[in-house]
Amino acid sequence: MRIRASVAAVTGALALSAFGASAAHAAPADAPPYALNASFSNFKIASSIKVGTTNEVSTTYTYTLTYGSDVNIKASDFYTDAYLYRGSVDDPSATVEGDAPATCKAATSTTATCTGTVDVYPVDGDLLNSDAGKWSVDVEAVALNGQNPDDPADGSKIGFAEKAGVATTSLLRYSKLTVNASPEPVKKGKTITVTGALTRANWEDHKYHGYTGQSVLLQFKKKGATSYTTVKTVTSDSSGNLKTTVTATSDGYWRYSFAGTSTTPSVSATGDYVDVQ
Repeated sequence: MRIRASVAAVTGALALSAFGASAAHAAPADAPPYALNASFSNFKIASSIKVGTTNEVSTTYTYTLTYGSDVNIKASDFYTDAYLYRGSVDDPSATVEGDAPATCKAATSTTATCTGTVDVYPVDGDLLNSDAGKWSVDVEAVALNGQNPDDPADGSKIGFAEKAGVATTSLLRYSKLTVNASPEPVKKGKTITVTGALTRANWEDHKYHGYTGQSVLLQFKKKGATSYTTVKTVTSDSSGNLKTTVTATSDGYWRYSFAGTSTTPSVSATGDYVDVQ
């Protein structure tokens, strides 16, 4: 994740990100940056991002950058990207950013299509469990115009533009769901016991733990059918375990299906086939 900094302004603080492979950013300058002649539209990002316990997760975003003739988007010290934030954009409680700036391809003399990624490293402690849920998106652009990003001699020569709240997305704790129906095979009219477990990623200890007290659907797909039918609802116990019984009537697949919550994505177990004799 890149590091964000602030450029001091005469009448307050203006958030400014200076991007680069070395993740170096503009230090406070005596003069505030000027309003860069640039704007952002058509921003798109996934509605949710599923994050597990260890693997890096990269999510692509795109947007249209519109700029004036005085803006050189091909300059080596022009950068633009987007990042996620919670709370106020001026004083966020948390941010999630990308490893590199967005890449822009000119569409006309004044517009470009930009593509970048948000990169999450759960094993590095990027997220707390309390961070699960909805995040806002800020998109920004900076033209350094020859100023040293580590120590700009004249902050007024740095151009900056941003659009806070351009979109929202949700960071979700990856979920897993298992199922086992037994005995296999079973005689018609006898009892089938269906067990399973609903777990989700813990971003703080990097393990999966039971998701307790959740309503999970037990579903059945008869042999030869194309879709599942809900049979009953089962609640996960204090360890996330699921257990219920049904009567064997015909061959088919049993599975558990979880609709998801605001912090955890939906998931369905792979069906377990039971031969009814």
